[in-house]
Amino acid sequence: MENVTILDHPLIQHKISMLRDKNTGTNEFRNLIGEIAMLMGFEALRDLPLMDVEVETPIEKCMTPVLAGKKLAVVPILRAGLGMVNGILALVPSAKVGHIGLYRDEETHEPHEYYCKLPSPIELRTIVVTDPMLATGGSAVAAVDFIKQHGGRHIKFMCIIAAPEGVNRLHEAHPDVQIYIGHLDRCLNDAAYICPGLGDAGDRIFGTK
Repeated sequence: MENVTILDHPLIQHKISMLRDKNTGTNEFRNLIGEIAMLMGFEALRDLPLMDVEVETPIEKCMTPVLAGKKLAVVPILRAGLGMVNGILALVPSAKVGHIGLYRDEETHEPHEYYCKLPSPIELRTIVVTDPMLATGGSAVAAVDFIKQHGGRHIKFMCIIAAPEGVNRLHEAHPDVQIYIGHLDRCLNDAAYICPGLGDAGDRIFGTK
């Protein structure tokens, strides 16, 4: 599937296995989420634009590449997406951070926006949307919808675990968005949880039930 990348690096897979373990505590879980996001970001950001600048080394002056254009925007989907932000900021400390808050209608199960704050000018930035879990795809599609409505164009979506149903829904709705996945799981269960998954990522990151 074009624009869908599964990052099968051994370190990512090892750390995801630790995430899945129900005995992994809050602090370790939170740290692992950040580490995986950094490893995934290293690959997902390989096409960031560069430009040459002049630098004086201890030996001589030279032209050497630096990141070009407006600074990267990282946009977590609240609240679990927050857990991935620091991993990406470790790679690109100058990145700007926006936020998108969604709640799900209990009857229709459709997501609604309750908060959206994006760095300006969003249309000139590469945007990385983060959410550890891509389950039904509803929140991911809605988040990308909102970003596009605000003018965002260069969008990547990064999740640690995905269900095929969510990947298909996001890809069909936004085929231009590059999707980066740590592991593609088997399916969703009747409660729309990813199987085998890792439970509720937000609860496990923040220590809530």
